[in-house]
Amino acid sequence: MKFFDDIEIGQRREIGSYTFTAEAIKNFAAKFDPQRFHLDEEEGKNSLFGGLAASGWHVGSACMSLLVADGRRLAHEATSRGEEVAVWGPSPGFRDLRWIRPVLAGDTVSYVNVVVDKRVSGSRPGWGILAARTTGTNQRGEEVYSITASAFVPMRTKGG
Repeated sequence: MKFFDDIEIGQRREIGSYTFTAEAIKNFAAKFDPQRFHLDEEEGKNSLFGGLAASGWHVGSACMSLLVADGRRLAHEATSRGEEVAVWGPSPGFRDLRWIRPVLAGDTVSYVNVVVDKRVSGSRPGWGILAARTTGTNQRGEEVYSITASAFVPMRTKGG
């Protein structure tokens, strides 16, 4: 992963895609969001969603899994080139979480992450705070998900 100093506002990463199968939707819902329209095709069809719908938390969890996997891939590639890899800190939070359209069984959502803001941390010397908006778009080109999340990112130089 990159250091705070090396990241620019507007930087874009395609982080991957996930296909929401009926089985995966039901399994996630049974454990974490057991509402009828996430558990049963007929209930989903008769709901406002019009089909078996993935939990919004499932859509966000798939995004997080892909984001972490992409970060690991980038770190591995950088290490292979002999580059120093920044070890990012935790997230101080997120805002603007939106489930824009239903994600139905069979939908494939592709996620993209764009840096929207960065600032030097006032309370953590040697760290910056990065904000990035991640969106998910289905196979029809419709945006279905968005979130703006922050992360602590170490600085390569103390002055930022």
